Amino acid sequence: MRTFTHGTAVWDVASPQRPSKVAGLSMAGFRAPDMDTLRMVPHPAVTLLLEFGAGSPVLDCAAGQQRGSLVAGPGLGAGGAVRAWGENIECVQVRLSPVIARAVLGVSPAGLDGAVVSLNDLWGREACRIREQLGEVPSWQDRFELTDALLTRRYAAGPSVDPEVAWAWHRIIGSRGLVRVDGLAAEVGWSRKRLWSRFRSQLGLPPKRAVKLVRFDHAAHRLVAGVGAARVAADAGYTDQSHLHRDVLAFTGATPATVADERFLAVDDLAWPGHGTPAGPHASKDLRPGRRPEV
Repeated sequence: MRTFTHGTAVWDVASPQRPSKVAGLSMAGFRAPDMDTLRMVPHPAVTLLLEFGAGSPVLDCAAGQQRGSLVAGPGLGAGGAVRAWGENIECVQVRLSPVIARAVLGVSPAGLDGAVVSLNDLWGREACRIREQLGEVPSWQDRFELTDALLTRRYAAGPSVDPEVAWAWHRIIGSRGLVRVDGLAAEVGWSRKRLWSRFRSQLGLPPKRAVKLVRFDHAAHRLVAGVGAARVAADAGYTDQSHLHRDVLAFTGATPATVADERFLAVDDLAWPGHGTPAGPHASKDLRPGRRPEV
């Protein structure tokens, strides 16, 4: 476990020694004695938060306050509308590629609609059991193995998305959001209407929104790394710096200069080397229609 310090924030952060058995699934562990209000920055993943400590994370969102173990759809926090805070927090945070989220969670990300849902509402008693088990095991690596075993089992028993939908998602991820969405349907041999409908229903967001979110995520991490806004705009495929500014403001409710100092993004280098975008390291396994990721 290593210590993350950013301004007044001091968090302990743990990472698994081995990758998950499931492609598109990544984890990190967090211990935060006192977490001041934190802006949630949209990310191109489904987030699963498994808490087990003496305290409990609190999310303030449009639906009110949510506590305990949570599930959030891709793009949570758009417009800067979601904040997190709490004391004595201990949790395992899981990032799920939308391609595998339906199998793992038991519901399509479309059912989350970018919102926050209590894990108890989705999993019932299983959510209580995993909380108890995470609190009983002695180390973070044991917690990661326990979590991975549970999610691997759920993934193997759950429904897969259409291979064409998975392929389109990986094209978007692999291009860092620089693919032309109008060409995706032709590449998989479907009509535009069919791909858009299946993509939205199975992954939780339409292709155009997915492209914008992936491009924003890449640009935001470049800003945090200290790259100037003009260079980020050019490299990330924005028309100009004003275009970048508008996108960042729409996703976060803040300017690029403010986002460059966000703790939520700055911790990624420690918690998820390579920024933890699901399916990145394993994408080569999933690129062909008709092939399900290996477990």
